[in-house]
Amino acid sequence: MKLLRQASIILGIYFLGELLQKSLNLPIPGSVIGMLILLGLLYTGVIKLDMIEEISNFLLDHLAIFFIPAGVGLISSFSLLRGNWFAIIAVSFISTIIVLVATGIIVQIILKGGKS
Repeated sequence: MKLLRQASIILGIYFLGELLQKSLNLPIPGSVIGMLILLGLLYTGVIKLDMIEEISNFLLDHLAIFFIPAGVGLISSFSLLRGNWFAIIAVSFISTIIVLVATGIIVQIILKGGKS
């Protein structure tokens, strides 16, 4: 019953993000808006970590399963991707480097914290 309550919290926030995206016609996906709402609620303490911790760990433990539909989608649209392999690999490589550098910079800023 506890997992059901935690899943209801996560899904409710997700649907709130979707509702805001549709009603305000925002260019940001509703799932991203929902994540930002969840972040704000966790940061302000409206939602405590223990209120969603178990379902979050469950979802993270089974994260690989959520990539199966994306893989099937790539295989089914293989003909569209056939001539664009170089561009796809280049963009993937460059974006990975950008993410690694940005993560490193952010971690350094956080670790320095209030130290001067």
